[in-house]
Amino acid sequence: MIKNYLKIAWRNIVRNKAHTFINVAGLSVGLVCSLLILLWVQNELSVDGFFKNSSRLYCVYEHQNYDHTMHGSYNTPGPTAEQMKKVLPEVEYATSAGFDQTNTFQVGDKILKQSGSAGSADYFSVFSYKLLQGDAKSALNTPASLAISRKMAVAFFGSPQAAIGKTIRYENSKNFTVTAIFEDLPKNSSQKFDYLINWYAFLNENGWAREWGNQGPATFVMLKPNTNPAAFEKKIAHFLDAYNGTIRKTSTFIIDLGIQRYDEGYLHGKFEGDQFVGGRIEYVRIFSIVAIFILLIACINFMNLTTARSVKRAKEIGVRKVVGAERWVLIQQFIIESLLITIISVGISLLLLVLLLPVFNQITQKQIELPFNQTSFWIKLGLITLITGLVSGSYPALFLSSFNPVKVLKGTLRLDVGTTLFRKGLVVFQFVLSVILISGTIVISRQMNYIQSKNLGYDRENMIYIPLEGDLLPKYNLFKEEALRMPGIQSVTRVSDEPTNIQNGTGGVNWIGKDTTVNIQFSQASVGYDFVKTMKLKVLSGRDFSKEYPTDSVGYILNEAALKRIGYKDPIGQPLTFWGKRGKIVGLIKDFHFNSMHDAIRPLILRLREHETYGSILVRTEPGKTREALATMEKICHQLNPSFPFTYNFSDQEYQKLYKNEQIVGKLSNGFAFLAVFISCLGLLGLAMFTAEQRVKEIGIRKVLGASVGSLFALLSSEFLVLVVIALFIASPIAWYATGKWLQDFAYRTPVHWWMFALSGVIIIFIALVTVSFQSVKAALINPIKSLRSE
Repeated sequence: MIKNYLKIAWRNIVRNKAHTFINVAGLSVGLVCSLLILLWVQNELSVDGFFKNSSRLYCVYEHQNYDHTMHGSYNTPGPTAEQMKKVLPEVEYATSAGFDQTNTFQVGDKILKQSGSAGSADYFSVFSYKLLQGDAKSALNTPASLAISRKMAVAFFGSPQAAIGKTIRYENSKNFTVTAIFEDLPKNSSQKFDYLINWYAFLNENGWAREWGNQGPATFVMLKPNTNPAAFEKKIAHFLDAYNGTIRKTSTFIIDLGIQRYDEGYLHGKFEGDQFVGGRIEYVRIFSIVAIFILLIACINFMNLTTARSVKRAKEIGVRKVVGAERWVLIQQFIIESLLITIISVGISLLLLVLLLPVFNQITQKQIELPFNQTSFWIKLGLITLITGLVSGSYPALFLSSFNPVKVLKGTLRLDVGTTLFRKGLVVFQFVLSVILISGTIVISRQMNYIQSKNLGYDRENMIYIPLEGDLLPKYNLFKEEALRMPGIQSVTRVSDEPTNIQNGTGGVNWIGKDTTVNIQFSQASVGYDFVKTMKLKVLSGRDFSKEYPTDSVGYILNEAALKRIGYKDPIGQPLTFWGKRGKIVGLIKDFHFNSMHDAIRPLILRLREHETYGSILVRTEPGKTREALATMEKICHQLNPSFPFTYNFSDQEYQKLYKNEQIVGKLSNGFAFLAVFISCLGLLGLAMFTAEQRVKEIGIRKVLGASVGSLFALLSSEFLVLVVIALFIASPIAWYATGKWLQDFAYRTPVHWWMFALSGVIIIFIALVTVSFQSVKAALINPIKSLRSE
């Protein structure tokens, strides 16, 4: 029986080559899109899910109440982890973690930059990264301890075995002993580092992290078995009261603690108030829906084309019923045909997957591998194949098997109005999804263009960041003098944080008339002379810091947002106390963007610190002379700082990194929107071919009666264009709502105009017209004698 079904199915596939090609092409493209998204979603969901005892591993976060609003943050006081382990019996292990940073290491003559962080003694007990050498409990238990990756061990010592116990120079200032070598971190790890220094070594460099009143480091805990996480979270809510109680009693700045499972943080890391409201999980959901939509569009093509060609198979069905075939037998036959076409499409989609995955990885900046050796992949692929085949073949099977054999054999079979409307409804649904995807692509593209073209309040072109490290710190003024003598360099200054991402905040600001019932948080950065000039910021009143005014050591420059919160009407010369240092406001600058456009511009205070112990040099080069300036600065750095390799970043590139996710989403949206439209148009082409074939005699009669080619073309095309226009009217409000929701994540966003959706409609109508035009023109040009003679 099954063999007979397959034989008949294969004959039908071979006999109707154009119909088969369109179905297979549509399903293949739909399947490869769905498989790519499936692999990406699997990768996203697997991030940080590989740790032992993952269900007991938690990240501690804060609820901070300031400006009468709750704010969430993963930053905690430095001593939190150590104190939690001491006083909370539910905590089995606890570790603090420093910031991601890039530092210089040296062994002999080899000097390399490596990315890493800091961790306390329990780090490898909390995070079960595989250790190749060393012990988890002693890997980071002394200030001289250093754990490095396999890659770093091979780079410096040739092998992990040769690296253990060896000495390595750090920042040309201290020596560490390699006490552990860990396997290179998994590709699905959200943490990326090649070394970890001991926590107390980090504290020696960052004394502020010892204080309970400062936040910055991260805190992770491993709870003991059978601990109730909800009860533990409730218990630690006011944990900090005993350590920063003075702050709590004297201001409205209240900090409560909470916990989040570590493996949930990557996808659910977005705070709104004191709640988690999403994060990357939103993109996982969006693209999962897109995958379903694209596959559904391909399935609809199959339904539509098979149903449209029902008249061609009517006699076959009638004869089968007359000789005794029951309806369920016919249903099986058509379902098997659908499954066979789906299996062929799956085979082609796997070949496409092999070809496209490297490009997909490049776009998504992932390292996804083909999981052909995983049983779970083949099980999922089998389910997708089965579901696709059943969905594609279900309606045609039920519809074709319902034909009345008497009407079929008499030649009086006509498709009823309901069937025709259903088929047209499927076409409309296809193009509704296509319009939504195209509209989304247009809005995302507009937003990215808006981000690129918006005036940030400073000029990010021709500006370079050079890290202040090693001997450059004490020799910064000498570097500045030497650089300004060289051609191609306009100005030089320094700053504690790169201007594209100033994150440091404080509530330690006081002024005359301050409302003590409100705690206002200010962003802050320390800068050098000529900062305003180098950044090309607009001074609204007052001036930049100047060597002509010695009192500028306690002078402050505010942005407009800071002045608005402070409330001075004429700020220049007014008193301001920052971290207990009383000084005066010397300048007011126009607001500029120093963070992502996801966030509104925050109040900012700039203070003068020519001798800060960290930060970056900012160099403004003359247009067109960047390469010459870089060669000059590299030469100066080698002279002043020979133990450190010359490294730099461009301001505009660092700005682009703020929108990495949006850039990836934009590229994927472009590709998937194109493929959705392509699949829809394949179906439209098939329907146009069938319609022209069915109306060949009508066309011949119309031509004999004098109908022009243009009128025939309009006749054959109008039916499909009406469907596309209906789809446009249905899709536009849905697209408007969806794109509006996406844009809400940006504090600064492009306006959504009606013409964006109209443009989507124009694009769809044009593509649809081009799709059906060839077949319509071909039918209109056919010799009417041949048309009227055709059977």
